Amino acid sequence: MSNHSAPLLSREQLDPIDKDLNQNSLTSSRKRRLRRCRSAPRGDCIYNNDEDVKTDEPPPHRSIIPMFRDLNPNLREVIMFFILYLTIGTLCFYIVRNQISGHKTNGVLDAVYFCVVTMTTVGYGDLVPSSSTSRLLACAFVFSGMVLVGHLLSRAADYLVERQETLLAKAFDLHKTVGPREFLKELHNKLRHKCYVTFLVLVVLVLVGTIFLVMFEKMPVIEAFYCVCSTVTTLGYGDRSFNSGTGRLFAVFWILTSTICLAQFLLYVAELNAETKQRELVKWVLTRRITNNDLEAADLDGDGVIVAAEFILYKLKEMGKIDEEDIDGILQEFEQLDYDDSGTLTNSDLILAQTTS
Repeated sequence: MSNHSAPLLSREQLDPIDKDLNQNSLTSSRKRRLRRCRSAPRGDCIYNNDEDVKTDEPPPHRSIIPMFRDLNPNLREVIMFFILYLTIGTLCFYIVRNQISGHKTNGVLDAVYFCVVTMTTVGYGDLVPSSSTSRLLACAFVFSGMVLVGHLLSRAADYLVERQETLLAKAFDLHKTVGPREFLKELHNKLRHKCYVTFLVLVVLVLVGTIFLVMFEKMPVIEAFYCVCSTVTTLGYGDRSFNSGTGRLFAVFWILTSTICLAQFLLYVAELNAETKQRELVKWVLTRRITNNDLEAADLDGDGVIVAAEFILYKLKEMGKIDEEDIDGILQEFEQLDYDDSGTLTNSDLILAQTTS
């Protein structure tokens, strides 16, 4: 009796099974590659000329001022610009204080107050330039103030994006079991919470301003509320304003915080509306039934077979996240890097493309 038993299946029967297993393994491997594909490096990454190694730019220098050391770089930059603006503006308007007419209290305080009112475009009219020099200064500072406010809002938007990216990274690290829809819902709820908190702070600022005007400026309640609303919205009709020294000292801080808070609230509301519409579009795209026309549109190379990359591109286009111009630009970059026109990228392609460029 032989020690080796006969195989259960012949070689002819095993070949189709091996082929199917290899095909399934290849498909599974492709899916895993798509799912674990890392995002592109940040735009501030650079290449070292000596070594073909990608490195990040060095982080910005830490501030020597202790209170600014732990602040966000964008916020730190805005604060430094604001301090510089207030310093130069106060100095200039203090020098021409005799060329500014209106109800005055203290030279330095009036200069700071006039600078803040000009920057926020409130323009009460209780202090107005009365000479050519002071009017030219006012023109210069009102435009530079508007640029500073726009820069502040731009930096605030950048800061929001950075916070969302940080939150996204932390959520994927700490909540790997949470599905993508639950995660998007959590982000949406956090943004809604920010809107509520900002609105509550704005209401508190309005109440504080109204109470202050009633107590220190001796205004009736309706007139105080009217003055607060015209100030927060930067209307500044000028029939009601802060006239006392204490009132103007309060106005320097209150006008800045209230106008910026209103702008921040409007920014949150706009972001929430845009995100809500985007969520509705994504939900519609992901839940609607796929038709033959969709398959034909997704077939980029026209071979009658839709691979995962083609399907992902089609869905992203349908969601409005990318368009034809984006795809054309990416394909042009791919063709430039594909030095041997093989349809794939290798290290040799990158080396040849970089040496010949």
